[in-house]
Amino acid sequence: MKGASFPTHQRQWASDTVPATFSSTSSPGTEEFVEVTLDLQDDDTIILRNMELASTAITVDDGAYTSASTSRSPTIRKSSSNTLRQFSQGRKVEAVAKAKQFSQELKAELRKLSWGHGHAALTLPGSDSATAARALRKQRAQLDRIRSGAQKALRGLRFITNNEANAWEEVENNFNKLAKHGSLFRSDFAQCIGMKDSKEFAQEMFDALSRRRRLKVEKISKDELYEYWSQITDQSFDSRLQIFFDMVDKNEDGRITEAEVKEILTLSASANKLSRLKEQAEEYAALIMEELDHERFGYIELWQSETLLLQKDAYQSYSQALSYTSQALSQNLQGLTNKSRVRRMIKKLLYYLEENWKRLWVVSLWIMIMIGLFTWKFFQYKQKNSFQVMGYCLLTAKGAAETLKFNMALILLPVCRNTITWLRSTKLGLFLPFDDNINFHKTIAAAIAIGVILHAGNHLACDFPMLIKSSSDHYDLLINDFGSHKPTYLDLVKGAEGVTGILMIICMAIAFILATRWFRRNLIKLPKPFDRITGFNAFWYSHHLFIVVYILLVIHGVFLYLVHVWYRKTTWMYLAVPILLYAGERTLRFFRSGFYTVRLSKVAIYPGGVLALLMSKPPQIRYKSGQYMFVQCPAVSPFEWHPFSITSAPGDDYLSVHIRQLGDWTQELKRLFSEVCEPPVSGKSGLLRADDTTKKGLPKLLIDGPYGAPAQDYWKYDVLLLVGLGIGATPFISILKDLLHNIVKMEEQADLVSDSSRTSELRSGSNDSGTPNRVPPKRKKTLKTTNAYFYWVTREQGSFDWFKGVMNEVAELDQRGVIEMHNYLTSVYEEGDARSAFITMVQALNQAKNGVDIVSGTRVRTHFARPKWKKVLSKLSSKHCNARIGVFYCGLPVLAKQLSKLCYEFNQKGSTKFEFHKEHF
Repeated sequence: MKGASFPTHQRQWASDTVPATFSSTSSPGTEEFVEVTLDLQDDDTIILRNMELASTAITVDDGAYTSASTSRSPTIRKSSSNTLRQFSQGRKVEAVAKAKQFSQELKAELRKLSWGHGHAALTLPGSDSATAARALRKQRAQLDRIRSGAQKALRGLRFITNNEANAWEEVENNFNKLAKHGSLFRSDFAQCIGMKDSKEFAQEMFDALSRRRRLKVEKISKDELYEYWSQITDQSFDSRLQIFFDMVDKNEDGRITEAEVKEILTLSASANKLSRLKEQAEEYAALIMEELDHERFGYIELWQSETLLLQKDAYQSYSQALSYTSQALSQNLQGLTNKSRVRRMIKKLLYYLEENWKRLWVVSLWIMIMIGLFTWKFFQYKQKNSFQVMGYCLLTAKGAAETLKFNMALILLPVCRNTITWLRSTKLGLFLPFDDNINFHKTIAAAIAIGVILHAGNHLACDFPMLIKSSSDHYDLLINDFGSHKPTYLDLVKGAEGVTGILMIICMAIAFILATRWFRRNLIKLPKPFDRITGFNAFWYSHHLFIVVYILLVIHGVFLYLVHVWYRKTTWMYLAVPILLYAGERTLRFFRSGFYTVRLSKVAIYPGGVLALLMSKPPQIRYKSGQYMFVQCPAVSPFEWHPFSITSAPGDDYLSVHIRQLGDWTQELKRLFSEVCEPPVSGKSGLLRADDTTKKGLPKLLIDGPYGAPAQDYWKYDVLLLVGLGIGATPFISILKDLLHNIVKMEEQADLVSDSSRTSELRSGSNDSGTPNRVPPKRKKTLKTTNAYFYWVTREQGSFDWFKGVMNEVAELDQRGVIEMHNYLTSVYEEGDARSAFITMVQALNQAKNGVDIVSGTRVRTHFARPKWKKVLSKLSSKHCNARIGVFYCGLPVLAKQLSKLCYEFNQKGSTKFEFHKEHF
């Protein structure tokens, strides 16, 4: 090797080390090479790592080296001691001497390159300054690629997510279905390779692959499709990068202009449903050219786009969490210890009891009470004459009736929201599962349905027919109950007891059916006009049939055939207290809604059909973050009240709710406010807005609340994991704002204490009279919650506008890093997919340059696809060992089951305790 030359190295994807070869002549015309592995450090020092016999023989012919193998440079591997023993001692000495010489020369070249990279204006002989600067940057980029481990940086640049062994078989089957006369047309290419949702992107890839073959075709054969497929799924990063470059470089000149960058950005934005990014493609194309085209040539080359990919991870380092791999591994290994089947079952049982003991004891007590009441009434009537006539049918009906009276009284208690909100803040909250009040309400309703079937079924189908068919001797036992004339079946049914019973069954059946999920959530589509019996409105109004049911129940309990003494007619005794309590709640609600007069101060209609309402805060209202309140708009309906999470913090001087259009009532509410909102003026966002200066009068609103919810107990946990899907983020926005207010207050108190202590010291130093020092102000109790992690998953880019101000405020004021926010957009292909590669690059670049995420428009980075929840919980359990983590979720039930299961799994493995809570409305 000549001293002035710089060795040319092939790209090394898999390591941060560089192999250099040194010859030792073994035969004429052929040199045997020693492979030396050098480690290039960040401070430009070089460490000799390894020496071994090179696997590629090189023949010397007139000073030119010709490789005997056409393969790439071998990847770096560790040398074994056995290989080193093959060298003679003299050859080792010679190799080491040459390695030292090479090390010194390479180190000198690195210093020159480092100096040249920082001085782009360097002029080389025979070249202008701009060309020289780009050449030096290219050399530096090639070296940086070796040093940074490009394989790790580029491993995600893939076109096809399905890497299974049978992937080609699926493509081949699609070809057979779509091909016409043995050829696949360009328009069907996307569907054939599994990119049906990205048709334009797939067609651009089709054109790029065709240009490689110097063809411009509209259809291809199966063999050509296989060739295209092989290139697309090639594991070589250079190959995939070249395909991606060729998609942009349509004129095949090896250069990408700003217009071509804009075109691929527009295409990527369209494939990922990012309409705003599509509108700003020109701006971001200019940003990329500014970053890569320093010399203002007007184009970039392959190595420059590769550089941007390499630097992406460095740009995004601000949002990457710390690695706790070793702790996570040790915790996971704890769960893999070999345990017997009995011990595993016992552990699962103990965990189940620990998680559900509140529910279990309440449900167990409830069931025991019902069994007791049923048994008591069963044996009581067994001692009466009526048993000899109507048998066990009567006993079953009377036992079921007693449980019905109890459950009809009990079912009102879980929906006494004011009482439950007050009780959950007392000591009873430690023993009663107030978060499950609606579930308990539904469970009682199911028990009532069973009770009605047993009671009414036995009367109508069993004991009434037995009474009618009874002999005269047996009937004489019941003359005091039914009179001297034996009643007919119609007489029994049309009596007060029969009529009220049948009417109650009808009303309860209507209310029960329309309250089911299929009807309440409009999952059943009925033709008009029957479609009006589905939806929330039908559920709401049908549920008010309970007023009729309770009136009929009291009448039914008075006109009994077999009981004549008033104090033994116990129906009213069961119902008195619950009905009075519930009536008091509704009365309080009526007067409080009129007492809490609110004035709308601001209205905004966001993308995705979300209506944000900011209103004045009544001085009497006190609420906690995570709670909700009911809202009524008389202009829409004077009777309907709907619950919405409060998105303002307790410390704010206003109340706010965010309402998404999901049903009839919310749709009408949005329409009503859209009419009074004014179009945006220049200089403001493109949202429909209204405030107290709006010319048109804003509709009147009534509020009622606040009411308790699981999220209000967030302050009990050391660490918070808040997970919201779409509009499900609303209960956690208030928590984030409240945490932020507490953080700011704690910092202010710390500064106040520090200033007070300093002032006290100065006074004590200058005070000669010996006056005692003043006691500094007492600090408030430190916030128990040390960290909060907020994961917001949504499928629409416009959703981030809903809480943009809150996210920016948290990012700006949370200097201690207490709150960590993660936005996830599911409409964008996951990071690493070629369809989102340019978006990821622009996102990282703009964040580094301007501090703003291009997707959300906030300072919080947006991730693509869905979170890996197992990985999220694994990091939390490793980072916060022995901590009590509250997992709060609001969204679709499917993810609730997944998170609950993961919490259970991680609680089994390590010392970190996850407690899962789901919002219920």
